[in-house]
Amino acid sequence: MMKISLIVTTYNWKEALSITLNSIKKQTMLPFEVIVADDGSRSETRNLIEKYKEDFPTSLIHSWQEDIGFRLAASRNKAIAKAKGDYLVIVDGDLYLPAMFIQSHSEAAKKGTFVQGGRVLLGPNISKKMLDEYYLPSFFSADIRNRHNMIDSSLLSKIFTKIRNDDRSTRGCNFALWKQDAVNVNGYNEDFEGWGREDSEMVVRLLNQGLDRMYLKFKAVVYHIYHKENSRKMLEKNDAIYKKAIGERLVSCENGLSKHDR
Repeated sequence: MMKISLIVTTYNWKEALSITLNSIKKQTMLPFEVIVADDGSRSETRNLIEKYKEDFPTSLIHSWQEDIGFRLAASRNKAIAKAKGDYLVIVDGDLYLPAMFIQSHSEAAKKGTFVQGGRVLLGPNISKKMLDEYYLPSFFSADIRNRHNMIDSSLLSKIFTKIRNDDRSTRGCNFALWKQDAVNVNGYNEDFEGWGREDSEMVVRLLNQGLDRMYLKFKAVVYHIYHKENSRKMLEKNDAIYKKAIGERLVSCENGLSKHDR
């Protein structure tokens, strides 16, 4: 049976991470393990994770790195290196995962493909209510964008899920692939520092390896809790790294996952 490692990225927002971890506990199909990829959070996050470990229904691992700036690529690579599953589902720690989330990803997984899942965008008002009261939004709740993504339908998913071999609409907050495929492209490129393009660049290398990108619709959606956007001051530099992968048809990167496999 396929073992799913669920990787959850986080940085100093334990309230949102609590929403994510609570939703994982209620999954109809539990992942084999959950690895929190922590980009240098303070001790409050570590204490929260230790508390959750007391009754968490599956293995819960805290993968932490020093806080020396936004290093999402390195944080994810360290978590991937620790993963014992053969399939990786990668999400952010500011999401609510509906109960069928892991099961839907399990059913969508196919050799030779990686998966881009969808998201529902929660506005500031409903996000505050969710964080303060653990309120769970419904299809009819106000302050929601991409509302149609809240529909979970096998029929609609079969109709609208497509192989779409480009890097447009790449969202690293809901992404899945076989661990061996991540190893083959050497994971995320750690030349990326600061927000932007690390997900798209990895998608380019996966496509250059000959894999298909499945754009999964009406299944395995996530609900994204509102927050202010990260600084984009590194976007120009990161965009150049991304464009190099396209122009040179790169299938791997030098500064990646292999540095953590020791």
